[in-house]
Amino acid sequence: MKVKKAVIPVAGYGTRFLPATKAQPKEMLPVVDKPIIQYVVEEAVAAGITDIILVTGSGKRAVEDHFSYNFEIQHYLKSVGKEKERDEIKKIADMANFIYIRQKGPYGNGTPVLCAKDVVGDEPFVVIWGDEFWDCPKKPRVKQLIETYEKYGDPVIVAKDITKEETNKYGVIDGSEVSKNVYEIKKLVEKPGPQKAPSLLGSMGGYLLTPDIFEALEKTKLGKGGELWLVDAIIRVMQHRPVYARRIEGTYYDTGSVVGYLRANVELALKRPDIRKDFRKYLKGLDI
Repeated sequence: MKVKKAVIPVAGYGTRFLPATKAQPKEMLPVVDKPIIQYVVEEAVAAGITDIILVTGSGKRAVEDHFSYNFEIQHYLKSVGKEKERDEIKKIADMANFIYIRQKGPYGNGTPVLCAKDVVGDEPFVVIWGDEFWDCPKKPRVKQLIETYEKYGDPVIVAKDITKEETNKYGVIDGSEVSKNVYEIKKLVEKPGPQKAPSLLGSMGGYLLTPDIFEALEKTKLGKGGELWLVDAIIRVMQHRPVYARRIEGTYYDTGSVVGYLRANVELALKRPDIRKDFRKYLKGLDI
């Protein structure tokens, strides 16, 4: 079955970006001239995803508005002869079929996935977070996940090489390589630290899941912090079928952290043909 749906949780509070996120969603913070969530959606669409399921919460109306047609802005841009800008606005709404669900249930990153159960149905689907994305010039991250799923027929999670210090920050994968950049997972260890890490292959928060994840989530008890954790349900799935990890070829941007957000702005600005020359000149001229 073709993978056509992506679930993107966007219900978080964005506390690391306060006060900027007091009145706007963190997913709407701009990276150069596009909000973070648009990069996430564009990545999924480039891989062939047609249905974008955004699981929202209180204060996230701006995310919905961003992917609407907004005929008032289009009319204004047309009236002043800015057809290029009007086309850009229209393309945002035309990218995919957007579906919005309000999150309900216990806190934790497994809850928004479970909330999408009835919309996803009996299909494989992608889960990617609304505050991080990858820049993969050769092939989108989501496409790399889909190709791995099509080859093996089982769930796939995103993997990335990490440092010893980062084993305190990310889940770590214990697995065996079955083909180039693909590992069959034996065990997932959450933030083990350098002394207990089974490898330096980290789980970076992107998944291609099969519908049995929903039953696993329903049977999973609340974990650390009284939250429903997606990784706990994936471990449950691993008890009856293989789960694979795909080492992604590309650049990862964690725009959910302040440093990661600033890094994304600088690096993507330097990749833009229309502004990189002036921006590079500016950076070289800094005396800090």
